[in-house]
Amino acid sequence: MVFSMTGFGRGEHRAGDTVVSVEVRSVNHRYSDISVRTPKCVSFLEERIRQYIQSQVSRGRVDVYVSLDMGELKETDVRVNYDLAQNYYSALKDLKERLGLEGGIPVSLVASFPDVISARQGDTDEEKLWGYVLSALEKALGTLLEMRRREGENLKKDILNNLEAINNEVSEIEKRAGFIVEEYRDKLVKRLEGLSQGMELDMERVYQEVLIFADRSNINEEIVRLRSHASQMNSILEDGGAIGRKLDFLVQEMYREVNTIGSKANDLSISKSVIEIKSQLEKVREQIQNIE
Repeated sequence: MVFSMTGFGRGEHRAGDTVVSVEVRSVNHRYSDISVRTPKCVSFLEERIRQYIQSQVSRGRVDVYVSLDMGELKETDVRVNYDLAQNYYSALKDLKERLGLEGGIPVSLVASFPDVISARQGDTDEEKLWGYVLSALEKALGTLLEMRRREGENLKKDILNNLEAINNEVSEIEKRAGFIVEEYRDKLVKRLEGLSQGMELDMERVYQEVLIFADRSNINEEIVRLRSHASQMNSILEDGGAIGRKLDFLVQEMYREVNTIGSKANDLSISKSVIEIKSQLEKVREQIQNIE
């Protein structure tokens, strides 16, 4: 299958009152570039997330966003700083005696001072949390890959249509190329006859000029290579996989061959076909920029 590099997916995993959400976005990029953003409390999972993405996506810019609402995984510890509480109590007792105040010192008053009683999140079960994140990540990535696959298949169809148009133009060039030398010979003889003023032409010299022209304008090799590159592109598209760079290379080679044809074949009809082939190749090049 052919995959585009553009896609989006979202996945969610719920376990009791714990909710993990993952969003994955991808766009075209020359290489593989993965960015992972997570809450600070699960930043230790970023490398595992990155490795999992790399195992599924070989090329493109991928942004991963993880959010979570921790419920059952959140274990809160309440701690009392007894030394600090004792210091506050002693200070209050001393203040009471100095001012001659009556009554006791309530526990609630001591507990209300900063840092006497504190609550903090306890240790999290890392493997359990990774399982939740992975579940949401698999769902998000599955949706993204399906979107990339659908768009990739559409790109494949468009490129195959472009290649068909290119092959049609190559056939026209091939037909036209068979008449170029003969037409050149006829034009040369006619021109020389007009200049000779009735003198007999040196036909051997004419044939030599025609042979030189035929050799200089021969585009058979370029046509063969152009067809070969188009055929390779068809095969690569059918095989699928990470094929973007291969296709890009072949497009460059096809440009080289068609430019050579245009410069060697001094013919209006062939020049029109060359322009059309370049137009189709430009469309192909734009499309493969988004193929993995």
